[in-house]
Amino acid sequence: MFRKLFSFLFLACALTAAQAQPYPAKPIRLIVPFPPGGGTDILSRLVANKLTEVSKWTVIPDNRGGAGGTIGIAEAARAAPTGYDMVMGQKDNMVVAPWLYKNLSYDPTKDLVAVAHVAYTPVVIVTSVNSRFKSLADVVAAAKSAPDQITYGSPGNGTTIHLAGEIFNTAAGIKLRHIPYKGSNPAMMDVLAGNVDLMVSSLPSAMGQIKAGKLRTLAVTSARRSTSLPDVPTVAELGYKDFDVSTWYGLFMPAGTPMAIVATVNAEVNKLLATPDMKAAIHAQGAELQSMTSAQFSTLLKADYQKWKGIVQASGATIE
Repeated sequence: MFRKLFSFLFLACALTAAQAQPYPAKPIRLIVPFPPGGGTDILSRLVANKLTEVSKWTVIPDNRGGAGGTIGIAEAARAAPTGYDMVMGQKDNMVVAPWLYKNLSYDPTKDLVAVAHVAYTPVVIVTSVNSRFKSLADVVAAAKSAPDQITYGSPGNGTTIHLAGEIFNTAAGIKLRHIPYKGSNPAMMDVLAGNVDLMVSSLPSAMGQIKAGKLRTLAVTSARRSTSLPDVPTVAELGYKDFDVSTWYGLFMPAGTPMAIVATVNAEVNKLLATPDMKAAIHAQGAELQSMTSAQFSTLLKADYQKWKGIVQASGATIE
């Protein structure tokens, strides 16, 4: 009992001391819940570098990948709510994973606070330029003739990208075999090498290789075409009506973080998103900027959380 009381008083004193100083008074850790090289890592480092450059804050990315991003999110949820730990969450680990994993240690709507929305992006279905698949129709035809033999890689179980593949299986009446990786980069290396047939990927993760001419983009999964890839059709355009899967990225802090700190970070991030340099940098990665208040982002989180409960249940996907 005494130990719990001491811990509570220590945290209260720490919060009071932190609030008495101008924020931030020391470096901020930005947890990146995927390994280096993927879309989440790219966007996280853009935000960290630009906040350091423009706002004169010190923001240090810290990659904590694994389990579809849930390990890094769980670490952020456990952190002290002092404003010096935040995480780049996305739809994958904030609203999809809770309905897939049976023993997830966090509730995104209770254990974290939505701080600042950063960007949204379509998901793309890609293959190596050396692949036999020239179109999505080629993939469907091959999968129907050889069920469970055509493979697709993703950055991990429980991601929106994993589910996009499963939802497409249902829509097309086929069975592509899912190969989960520990992040986008290793999945990308295998699709380029021809070790997996396809990759379902966030656009920022794939954009570099698309621009380099090493990937063939078969379709985007969002409701409308990407402004970065205007010539690539949507899955819906190719005959799968109402198909719409995209993902978003945003900053979260542990629940209990003082709202004054949340408001400060939100204001700085939104100011950053309005700069021409940041707009150009994020658009170059295939993402679309979208600033929100903390309250608006929280509303989006809760709405998507409930929406994806039904989508996951309909897909039948689960992860032990």
